[in-house]
Amino acid sequence: MDFLRPASWEEALAAKAEHPAAVPIAGGTDVMVEINFGHRRPDHLLDLNRIGELAEWESGADSVRLGASVPYAAIMENLRAELPGLALASHTVASPQIRNRGGVGGNLGTASPAGDAHPALLAAGAEVEAESADRGSRRIPIDDFYTGVKRNALAPDELIRAVHIKKADGPQQYSKVGTRNAMVIAVCAFGLALHPATRTVRTGIGSAAPTPVRAKTAEEFLNAALEEDGLWDNGETITPSVAQRFADLCAAACNPIDDVRGTAGYRRRAVGVMARRTLTWTWESYRGTRRTLKGAA
Repeated sequence: MDFLRPASWEEALAAKAEHPAAVPIAGGTDVMVEINFGHRRPDHLLDLNRIGELAEWESGADSVRLGASVPYAAIMENLRAELPGLALASHTVASPQIRNRGGVGGNLGTASPAGDAHPALLAAGAEVEAESADRGSRRIPIDDFYTGVKRNALAPDELIRAVHIKKADGPQQYSKVGTRNAMVIAVCAFGLALHPATRTVRTGIGSAAPTPVRAKTAEEFLNAALEEDGLWDNGETITPSVAQRFADLCAAACNPIDDVRGTAGYRRRAVGVMARRTLTWTWESYRGTRRTLKGAA
């Protein structure tokens, strides 16, 4: 196994173009596990740790450009207000040591359905910035990024440079079920984001289908219910029947398997429970914000 250590982004792209099968490594929290257990034995590892820009982020007027190697700990500490859903997801990642090493770029590159960042990225409507030496840079909408079990939309010569995520304009939540409280792969996970500016709701489901998915039918139902009852404007409580229907539709969006961590039936049930609870939490937060604004006026 050859170890490639580019000193710049341009050198990294050139190395990837020359060795398309090279496996990028930054935090190494996924790659090294696969290598240590003999699940993967690439001819080349492409070490990205010398490229400082990948560990940086930029906060613009409407969005955050998150370098592929920004560690989860930095997201939790510095971007909780701008990216609350992703910050909550980051808090559930493994242990403090891994949160200081692992980043969103690794989650995306591995594209495991159980990756903790995926539901939050789907709910936020993120875009993945990928680049190759020959074709330059492009942005891939997160909805188009996951193409199969541990497969993504990257071309063989592309690397993930950053993730672009709109700043939250409303409450966001994230919930995860695991067999213990830490150092655990998700049995299933659920992310929810309210977008009052567009009067829409987005979801993200992890570890309950071959890829991370959105519950689009559930979103459409809830969008219609909120609009029909004027809830975005009046800030009234969502009825239990609407919340339960949303939960049922989220559970129906799953296509899980039975494995050592949980049965398919349990995953569907858990996703429904998380959907109902996160909807309650986010909507109550939205109502509280509206009351505060009215009081200030």
